[in-house]
Amino acid sequence: MENVAGFLQQKLSADNYAKLAAIANPKMHAFVAEAIESTEPAEVVVFTDNADDLSTLRKWALTGGEKPLKTPGHTYHFDGLNDQGRDTFSTRYLLPKGMDLGESLNSIEREGGLAEVKGFLKGSMKGRKMLVCFWCLCPTGSDFSISCIQITDSAYVAHSESILYRPGYEQFKKLRPGEEFFRFLHSEGEVDESGCSKNWQQRRVYIDLTDNMVYSVNTQYAGNTVGLKKLALRLAIQKASKEGWLAEHMFIMGAKGPNDRITYFTGAFPSACGKTSTAMLPGQTIIGDDIAYLRKRNGVMYTANVEQGIFGIIEDVNAKDDPVIHKALTTPGEVIFGNVLIKDGMPYWPGMGCELPEQGDSFNGPWHKGKTDAEGKPLPPAHKNARYTIRLSALANLDKEANNPAGVPVGGIIYGGRDSDTLVPVEQAFDWTEGIIAKGASIESETTAATLGKQGVRTFNIMANQDFVSIPLGKYIQNNLDFAKGVKNPPLIFSVNYFLRDENAKFLNGKLDKMVWVLWAELRVHNDVDALKTPTGWIPKYEDLAPLFKSKLNFDYTKDAYIKQFTVRIPNLIAKYDRVEAIYKAKVSDTPGIVYDTFAAIRKRLETAKAKYGDTISPMDLK
Repeated sequence: MENVAGFLQQKLSADNYAKLAAIANPKMHAFVAEAIESTEPAEVVVFTDNADDLSTLRKWALTGGEKPLKTPGHTYHFDGLNDQGRDTFSTRYLLPKGMDLGESLNSIEREGGLAEVKGFLKGSMKGRKMLVCFWCLCPTGSDFSISCIQITDSAYVAHSESILYRPGYEQFKKLRPGEEFFRFLHSEGEVDESGCSKNWQQRRVYIDLTDNMVYSVNTQYAGNTVGLKKLALRLAIQKASKEGWLAEHMFIMGAKGPNDRITYFTGAFPSACGKTSTAMLPGQTIIGDDIAYLRKRNGVMYTANVEQGIFGIIEDVNAKDDPVIHKALTTPGEVIFGNVLIKDGMPYWPGMGCELPEQGDSFNGPWHKGKTDAEGKPLPPAHKNARYTIRLSALANLDKEANNPAGVPVGGIIYGGRDSDTLVPVEQAFDWTEGIIAKGASIESETTAATLGKQGVRTFNIMANQDFVSIPLGKYIQNNLDFAKGVKNPPLIFSVNYFLRDENAKFLNGKLDKMVWVLWAELRVHNDVDALKTPTGWIPKYEDLAPLFKSKLNFDYTKDAYIKQFTVRIPNLIAKYDRVEAIYKAKVSDTPGIVYDTFAAIRKRLETAKAKYGDTISPMDLK
């Protein structure tokens, strides 16, 4: 397009053009002009950081997919029966000829993919408003900051982003010439009578790594449409790889040690594996629950939360197990509930701690107890992946450093997953290298409702980031290994497992036991307690856990419970590392040699221990 400014002046009102022109960025102007030309909206509205603009977004959302609830500020949204999770099949990288990310990452040839998705976007906004929004990843005015522009025809998507991300219009004005920014173009496509995306079979989420651009069409589920979330994470991972920092699928929380000491932890867990509940442990502080950037300064590792809100799974959130978030969700304020059961203007979900209504409105239409689908299978009152969207500022335990542009220093890193029979509840890696390889790069977890497909299948999930890595996996591992170089005291690395079961399939951990595991890790960071050496790392002593259970949970922790939880299961561990190593050999051609060397060293230690102790080692036999 030769005359971008003239085209924009023609298509925008004087006020909206002035807002756009105030940002002297030709690349951004060209992006908006091309989006208008392609999608053919009836009107283009540009949003700034102004409070009145954000208020307008909330108002339009109530006529664009959201409906009000009884509690002031609360709304709900349904995504439709076939649009309930991240679509990992239709989410693909657009790769030019000669670019290869490895067979484990879903990709498509760039030119063909662009033609396809642009075909679906063509004319998709006819008769609608195009919303042009500016957001910032991480605190503004920081070396963590990444400026973003989102174009969408969904007021629900824009409203969600206004809760989840920091305003970025003023930050965008400060971009240096040639400085990178991320771009996102989304259309919900044709909608049905319920306002849900109708052509879900043509759902596409395409990521153009060569142009820091994401296209999304025929979907409304936030994981596929809120561009700054997991879609931006994919762009950020590639940017971080080039620039020498890390973009990770991690929470950031502050664990309180003796004398009100706060130690900051990051943690990576696959979806629905306890990540958000760990980030919001009672009595501790939260900075973020989902995505973190990590940088090094003066020999110290720092981290910052990419977001200012939470898009969390709501199933089993209740006053007993999740008091902080439950209070926020039941208090007047800005909250979007997604795919829950609605009855008489109130939201309901399984595990909320009260009896659910026997009928109401749900993502599958009018619902009643005993309702079945076309195949005769029972339909749930709310989807297992039902969500809530809320600002972190609504939480009573938001850490005072949450918006510090410098970030916070990292004391420890925690990796977790779903594992019924192998890993102990908490274990410290021997060093950074073994922590990254044997804890982070070896995560296996049962699949959950957060992704489309079968549930309950044990799957490999590197750093709990498998779906989002946008560089070859071997390179990704090497970046993590190298990141500790120059750091005076690298963070300690821990694995946790909240899902260990006994021979009768009964959980060996209570839901709040995770607080004790994290607080023990906090003590280890400061070398306040000793530990027992196993073939795979350091585990707690009983005499250090019992006081924590008593003081924090008012629970008498028995030696019998300790032995069951912390028994080392040697055959299971050997099988785990055999499985993971086989995946690397089969699917990750650029795996660093140190990965195989580490697996070999662990296997040798396990075999030596097996010869001495047999198949299992009681923690009482360790010194």
